[in-house]
Amino acid sequence: MELLESHLSDVGGLPIRRALPNRGRRSVGAWVFLDHAGPASLSGRGMNVAPHPHTGLATFSWMIEGEILHRDSLGSEQVLRPGQVNLMTAGRGIAHSEESLSDRLHLAQLWIALPDAERFCAPAFEHHPVLPRLEREGFSITLLAGELLGETSPVTTWSPLMGADLLCTAAARTALPLEPGFEHGLMVLEGELRVNGELLTPGRLLYLEPGLQGLQIEADAAARVLLLGGAPWAKPPLLWWNFVGRTREEIEQFAAEWNALTGFFDGVQVTGYKGERLMAPPVPRIKE
Repeated sequence: MELLESHLSDVGGLPIRRALPNRGRRSVGAWVFLDHAGPASLSGRGMNVAPHPHTGLATFSWMIEGEILHRDSLGSEQVLRPGQVNLMTAGRGIAHSEESLSDRLHLAQLWIALPDAERFCAPAFEHHPVLPRLEREGFSITLLAGELLGETSPVTTWSPLMGADLLCTAAARTALPLEPGFEHGLMVLEGELRVNGELLTPGRLLYLEPGLQGLQIEADAAARVLLLGGAPWAKPPLLWWNFVGRTREEIEQFAAEWNALTGFFDGVQVTGYKGERLMAPPVPRIKE
């Protein structure tokens, strides 16, 4: 069991707690990036993230409060609303933009690293307006990805993993089984609760090593926690800016091709967005 502190940042005007990647840990299974965005009032500023690229990963957006307009280089244009998931598979290369349509936002934005066999696949986009929901001893559980308690999420996965949102509106206590071959991470999004006796508050990620058979989750008042799990990677992939790769040289190639719109990014553009795209900065030294 290990507690990791998130670091604070800002994306397009929205305050962010970034739990992964972390100096102490780069991934939980194939989950390699975890942003807890909000809850926040944008006070008329709005969130506006200009077109930017991704490779080697899938972006996973779970909306809790507010609305965001997603556009991508496949021609997708989709509003993401509370209780819904957008899954964008970058594969060999995709670009997208995000614009808030509401004054308040609260969401989790995650990245899933694609395994070697799929990381250069054709890009794709999925919108999931309905996900499996379970009621368990005072907790309402939304199954975001994978399998839990006999239910299966419709969201595409490429390696063994799971994700669930657990919400209670008053004091509650429950036990959940875990896949013992997975490592797991838990991050509180609202309120506070105890997991196997460990107190969790927003801004901390609790990491659990493989081998655990289950969890005891207790809350004294309303709370929400995100549970993620997956089979450990032998060597976590490299993550820099908006790319997931295997070597620094590979990431340099992704950045150069995006800036010049050549190679994997030849002809890749987001139509409908009013503004310039983001350019990749110089690639620094990356610890492999």
